[in-house]
Amino acid sequence: MDSVPSTGRLTGAQREELIEQVKQQVAIATAQELLTKISEKCFKKCITKPSSSLDSSEQKCIAMCMDRYMDSWNLVSKAYSSRIQKESMR
Repeated sequence: MDSVPSTGRLTGAQREELIEQVKQQVAIATAQELLTKISEKCFKKCITKPSSSLDSSEQKCIAMCMDRYMDSWNLVSKAYSSRIQKESMR
């Protein structure tokens, strides 16, 4: 038998707690994916000759790349949230 009760037998408070836990897990997974993508894309763009340390131009490039990526991510996220909110009002 499964130790997790079916959602049909959960109380309202248990259901809300479960929903919050899932939301937190999704947020963590999204943040991990964002960090992975930033690392991959900015490394590929900024690091031409990997070595034991970054020179100043590579450091500047990575910082700017990360800032631009985060700004873009935030813009897209806000637009997506806004669209979802408008769709749910229909």
